[in-house]
Amino acid sequence: MLLDLLTVAILALVGVRLYSGARYALEPGVRTHLVAVVRGIRLRHLLPAPVVLVLVVTAAGLLVQVPGLDWGWWTEIGGEGNPVIGVSEQTTGSPLEWLIPAVFMVMLLPALPLFAEWEERRFRLGAEGWSAARRVWRGVQFGLLHAVIGIPIGVALALSIGGWYFTATYLRAWRATHEREAAVLESTRAHLAYNLEVLLLVVVAIAFDL
Repeated sequence: MLLDLLTVAILALVGVRLYSGARYALEPGVRTHLVAVVRGIRLRHLLPAPVVLVLVVTAAGLLVQVPGLDWGWWTEIGGEGNPVIGVSEQTTGSPLEWLIPAVFMVMLLPALPLFAEWEERRFRLGAEGWSAARRVWRGVQFGLLHAVIGIPIGVALALSIGGWYFTATYLRAWRATHEREAAVLESTRAHLAYNLEVLLLVVVAIAFDL
């Protein structure tokens, strides 16, 4: 019963945050900017994403074999994957098993560019002035941030690979333009393309599981 109540509370909190993010993303001024971000996605952003994803998944599969790195607070209470997706053992076998993920993804989609840009500004902006060691460490911090939302620690560490890829994208754009805003926009598009492909795989996985 306690785990059920805790799961409900977490899903309610996640739902509120997703709703707030979607609502903000759809405000006229913000929406115009985010639409421009999405429209700027090109093949150079889309094509590397599956390769990065394969590397992340492979690394995650190895890291979670290490004792302790398979722990995540969301899976500990019966959740599956990421609470943002809304999949939990507590809803298995009920209409909520597909309804909650469907509602969460509808709210997540418009906010996805917003979240990607926030993370790029937080973890990549200014990387042109960092040492190599700091760039590596910031990538690790980017990965570990995701452990806060409940995914296993090993999976979070594997996400560092994505962080390093986004940093490389930022630096490539910086060398071409010497403009921070152009560089962070480029890494945001790479990040968003990656997230969209991951989201597509999640949708397919949930659909086949049903």
